Amino acid sequence: MKRLLGFICLLLLLAGCLPPAQSQIKLENDLEEMKRHLARLEQGSNDGGGQARRQLETLGVQVAELHSGLNTLRVDFQSINGRLDDLGRSNKQVTADMSLVKEDLSMQVSVLAERLTVLDEKTTKALSTPEVKPSEVKTELDVSPEKHYQQALKKILEGSDFVTGRTELESFIKEYPQHELAVNAQYWVGEAYYGEKKFENAILKFQEVIQKYSDHPKAAAALLKQGKAFSALGDAANAVTTWRQLIKTFPLSPEAEKAKQLLK
Repeated sequence: MKRLLGFICLLLLLAGCLPPAQSQIKLENDLEEMKRHLARLEQGSNDGGGQARRQLETLGVQVAELHSGLNTLRVDFQSINGRLDDLGRSNKQVTADMSLVKEDLSMQVSVLAERLTVLDEKTTKALSTPEVKPSEVKTELDVSPEKHYQQALKKILEGSDFVTGRTELESFIKEYPQHELAVNAQYWVGEAYYGEKKFENAILKFQEVIQKYSDHPKAAAALLKQGKAFSALGDAANAVTTWRQLIKTFPLSPEAEKAKQLLK
């Protein structure tokens, strides 16, 4: 700006030395040139300022981006630190849990060891106990089937204990279903019910003998006693029908003669 003022002063001095017409023309030309020069300077100044502003703006954007990136890195760093802390706590928890499991397993092993010790002692004691020979043991299994049958039948015939006699005969039938005395045992179960005055049960048991052993002599005895059970229940019609069936099926049996006497 100082150079421009100096240049103007110089022009004024020169203008003073020139003739009036020439000096005026020269002055006007110099003024126009100054205007153009000033215009170029202003334009350059404006362009430079705009470029500087643009550069500043660009730098500002870059600085803002750097700040944003720095903030992002700080957040990520904090997040990673938080995860590391969580992992540390998780590892501590896992370690604690593993310690508890280890202690629990140790306790279980100790309990099992104690149980094994007790079992070993029992086994040793059992092995040291003298062996008992089968011949020295006497149980109900040593009783023969016939003896079993006779003991139960005696209680029914004597009328001392119908229930026990019946139960023992039912056990005999279950243990020896193919024995030749099984049909007799079946019949005497019906007689035991009759002795207990359980006439319905007696009728059913006698019917089993009649159906399973229709050709056996005990079937005739079952028909005779079944008729008496019907009669005891007041069912005279079924009693008569049963006795007539007995006479028809086993006409020569002693039971048929008894049935004829009952029908008179």
